[in-house]
Amino acid sequence: MPIISVFKGRIAALSLLLAFSGSAAAQEYSIHVQSTFVEQFHPAFHSPYRGANSMDPAARGNETFDATLFAGLRLWRGAELYINPEIDQGFGLSNTVGVAGYVSGEAYKVGKSVPYGRLQRLFLRQSFDLGGEVQTIEDGANQIATTRSADNLVLTFGKISVGDIFDANDYAHDQHTDFLNWAVIDSGAFDYAADAWGYTYGGTAELTYGRWTWRAGLFNLSRVPNTTQLERDFSQFELVGEAEHRHTLWGHAGKVKLLGFVNRGRMGSYNDALANGLNMARVRRYASRPGFAINASQELSDDLGLFTRLSWNDGSKEAYEFTEINRALALGLSLKGNSWQRPEDTVGLAIAVHDISDAARRYLAAGGMGILIGDGRLDHAGSENLAEFYYAAHLTGWATLTADYQLVVNPAYNRDRGPLNVFSLRLHVQG
Repeated sequence: MPIISVFKGRIAALSLLLAFSGSAAAQEYSIHVQSTFVEQFHPAFHSPYRGANSMDPAARGNETFDATLFAGLRLWRGAELYINPEIDQGFGLSNTVGVAGYVSGEAYKVGKSVPYGRLQRLFLRQSFDLGGEVQTIEDGANQIATTRSADNLVLTFGKISVGDIFDANDYAHDQHTDFLNWAVIDSGAFDYAADAWGYTYGGTAELTYGRWTWRAGLFNLSRVPNTTQLERDFSQFELVGEAEHRHTLWGHAGKVKLLGFVNRGRMGSYNDALANGLNMARVRRYASRPGFAINASQELSDDLGLFTRLSWNDGSKEAYEFTEINRALALGLSLKGNSWQRPEDTVGLAIAVHDISDAARRYLAAGGMGILIGDGRLDHAGSENLAEFYYAAHLTGWATLTADYQLVVNPAYNRDRGPLNVFSLRLHVQG
């Protein structure tokens, strides 16, 4: 389908939603919408063989589309209830397999050719003022306009994305408007609790005091690793904590975050699977899988920002929810367009390097399949390396068009395949 025709259709559909968006009586409720359309294409690449979870080496393109309603209602002092129904449609390239650092944060692990509805978020947020300067909170998506003291405690319960609270970054965390690659917008080795769409049930507490914020969360894991069904009773769960420090360096703001997590559930070890005919389901036992992430952002000037992420997890066991990455490093820059008289435009550049454990390599080399990768063999393994560049052009007060390019070297840690070049066009509208 021609890209321009698709864009016209998406804009026409979204105009109905935009007509109802806004911030009337913002102190009592908030209603906003967003929609994002992504068209991705990669040319043919070198591939002497392929497996069930390989990226298709032939030239191909795919699209994804979503439209989300962000509705919030103030219940009582400090309490807000939010609901986010969403319509999704489309597929990631090769049905969202073939690259550990997958190339589109808009592509879910479940794709459909026709639009379908999901309730992605439904949660209660309760805030408590603890003193300090009074701050103004602007109306926005999942945020009702209000005031709050600088020192505060915020509790959140319900269905959310772990990334709503943890591992956020000012320059690389929103697949709607900045980078697209999974290993850039999130810490690659943060195996966060989520169903196949990236959401889960749980609760969090965030305590802010001065320059520090401490966060803690408890979330349900999937009933079986990487599936659509979540636990409801925390019999399999993730514990996650994060400490954030805000600072000023050379007169510019910055943040450093240290995150730790542990997943407790029925998971298999790579060595046990190798000893049992690669049958991971047969060797799953109740166990723990810990990991950590360091996440930093630093404003270098009024227009230029730097970010980095470093993460690690226990590579002796299978990835539970996210992707097959056991250690990862990402580094990037984000630049506003003031110098060329386009202050609302943004340019981003990032590089990322990630790898898997020796046990995971042996499992994949023997023909094992992971969540996103599995070429049927892995004769010549290497780290998966990628670079991403994007230009986001602000079209109107509610629309942004982004051109994005990604180069992936050794996709799925396989030096026999690739390199992979991915070209993307993204249209994002919000109101």
